[in-house]
Amino acid sequence: MKKERLVLGGGCFWCVEAVYSNVKGVLQAISGYAGGARKNPSYENVCTGATGHAEIVDITFDAEIISKEELLEIFFVIHNPTTLNQQGADKGTQYRSVIYYESQEDKDIIDKVIAKAQQAYGDPIVTEVSPLPEVYPAEAYHQNYYQQNPMQGYCQVVIKPKLQKFMLTFPDKLT
Repeated sequence: MKKERLVLGGGCFWCVEAVYSNVKGVLQAISGYAGGARKNPSYENVCTGATGHAEIVDITFDAEIISKEELLEIFFVIHNPTTLNQQGADKGTQYRSVIYYESQEDKDIIDKVIAKAQQAYGDPIVTEVSPLPEVYPAEAYHQNYYQQNPMQGYCQVVIKPKLQKFMLTFPDKLT
């Protein structure tokens, strides 16, 4: 096993976590916060938009099963990277499209995948690409949210279609 890490945000972390929790080779997907000024922010703090944090998912994966490039390709299909600080009705800097990197090698991979993904979009990709800041896990009730609340309205209307899009586009990556 070759454990690696990828931290990204593509709107509500419930959506991103729901998808990556179903990707073959992903060992763990933890909802959290990153990129802001406040230490140990709460969901309530982040929702104000004042902390500067993004809702992110901290992904641990086995690089012998799935590559960082493949995980990023999924990312650019399951959210709209061309809308600044917004995914659907979720608006605010906490919902920004963001990828954090730990090394220049990671940044090179990210830049390559963005250039490839741009071909699928008419508008420019506005995904933030930044060095990895401190990551704070979200509160326990946010973890595995979709799995625990599949019939909840937001889960049915927003998360389920993203999960279905992933399943249809990447059937070979499904657990």
